[in-house]
Amino acid sequence: MAPETEAEFLVLLDKNQNIIHKICRIYTSDEDAHKDLFQEISIQLWHAYPNFRGDSKFSTWAYRVALNTAISLFRKSKKEVKTTELELHSFKLKYDDYNDEEEQQLKILYQAIHQLNDIEKALVYMYLEEKDYAEISETLGISEVNARVKMNRVKTKLKKIVNP
Repeated sequence: MAPETEAEFLVLLDKNQNIIHKICRIYTSDEDAHKDLFQEISIQLWHAYPNFRGDSKFSTWAYRVALNTAISLFRKSKKEVKTTELELHSFKLKYDDYNDEEEQQLKILYQAIHQLNDIEKALVYMYLEEKDYAEISETLGISEVNARVKMNRVKTKLKKIVNP
């Protein structure tokens, strides 16, 4: 890939890395697994970047790749995330520490989210990111009506988990 393409990718990834961190937070339970998943998603985004046509926003495309990567890895091994080895400094990708203290107030919600299935987790994540149903449906490859129905069911399910 051309150096300017690499630089462009790194800028976009840096601007959107919170997307990856939040997906990692939902699909992992400890810092090491979080870092491993972050790295794997970054690699998958890099490999897929030449196919990014710009038909949607980079963030929407990154959501889709990140969620698909997380779901695939989560389904393969619910206990351990297998990753591809990569020297971060050779890839010129910086890893900003994820400050978990900022999210302590959401601990109960995250515990409840961990009890959801893969698609439900993706829906909740995008909903919490204030994505509209059009973007949710585009990212997950389902209809807008289906996204709304599923989200209402997930809200009810979360309420029952948090307040049994």
